[in-house]
Amino acid sequence: MESKIIAGLDIGTTKVCAVIVREEAGGRLNVVGIGSAPSHGLRKGVVVNIEQTVQSVQQALSEAEHMAGIPVQSLYVGIAGDHIRSLNSKGVVGVARDDHEITPDDVNRAISAAKALALPIDREILHVIPQEFIVDDQDGIPDPVGLSGVRLEVEVHLVTAAVTSAQNIVKSVQRAGYQVEEIILEPLASSLAVLDDDERNLGVALVDLGGGTTDIALFFDGHIRHTSVVALGGQHVTNDIAIGLRTPPEQAETIKIEHGCALAEMVKNNETLTVPGVGGRVPRVISRSVLTDIVQPRMEEILNLTYQEMDKSDLLNLMATGAVITGGGAMLKGTIELAEKLWGMPVKLGIPKYLGGLTESVRNPMYATAVGLTLYGQRYGEGNSFHTRRTDNLWEDVRESITSFFKRFF
Repeated sequence: MESKIIAGLDIGTTKVCAVIVREEAGGRLNVVGIGSAPSHGLRKGVVVNIEQTVQSVQQALSEAEHMAGIPVQSLYVGIAGDHIRSLNSKGVVGVARDDHEITPDDVNRAISAAKALALPIDREILHVIPQEFIVDDQDGIPDPVGLSGVRLEVEVHLVTAAVTSAQNIVKSVQRAGYQVEEIILEPLASSLAVLDDDERNLGVALVDLGGGTTDIALFFDGHIRHTSVVALGGQHVTNDIAIGLRTPPEQAETIKIEHGCALAEMVKNNETLTVPGVGGRVPRVISRSVLTDIVQPRMEEILNLTYQEMDKSDLLNLMATGAVITGGGAMLKGTIELAEKLWGMPVKLGIPKYLGGLTESVRNPMYATAVGLTLYGQRYGEGNSFHTRRTDNLWEDVRESITSFFKRFF
């Protein structure tokens, strides 16, 4: 079997991460290259400067390609941002065959019926995720093909995104010299890297704490049931430190990583740190508890808003295994302990797994999305069996929608 190369690209608000893997015989994935670069062209997960985003993409991928010794041409790219919306829908069709045997065509017609919704013209369906099939009132069927029945229903989870936001991500990657295989919702990709099947089946809340946004995905009975976004992330903590300690944002980020803590109980009274001054001013020595007094309120706000979003879904009582927090923001000391205290449920740190090769290099929550994108590419890339929309046809779909709109009203 000839080895296959798969690349995942996580374009975040504060960083761009690239991971290149090689699929060996037997389906095992080995990490052969990783790269990261500061991200200056995004705000809250949305591209606001194409050129800066292109430079960050090129820098991260160049680093990954150099480490792997392999050039890549196409990528699986993550998307996030507070423009992401989700809803559940249902489609119903009659079985076409005279002998009432359900075929893949019946399944596709049911899914098409489920996603036939009147969406605003500026929004597109990003993912159509089947949750379960119902054949003649018999529910809980994962795959109805081959069964006999008269009526076929499907319950799906639809994820929608702003057309322009998705297109700007595609345009940035293409200008950097690469092709986009698909764009994938980031918490969905992260779930493939950090969650176990048992967690998905029993119920788990995945929280991807990024730089500009916090992405949420709730899983139950093996399927994703709810997705939402909180427009706050680790960058807001950094900004609070910069303002509160009167230090440049770059230094504030370093202070957050090295000395930051989200829970005052974990900080000793006699601990101190040095804060660099602005514009040549003399550095100051402060107590670490002063830093925690700045960090903890913002982290409490982020985690409380996250809990409110999870509670809106009416699924929170089904999260039997608790929550998993991943993403770069999860590395802040005390985050897991503070989440357990505020949410009243077990919480653990989500670290990427299921990979070989340079495993230790990606055993970090900040690489969860990029690793998950490569796993998505392995599972669903070839046959597009996940019922996702291809990004190549994004603007064709938009043009069809506009044409249909004008034909209908004019």
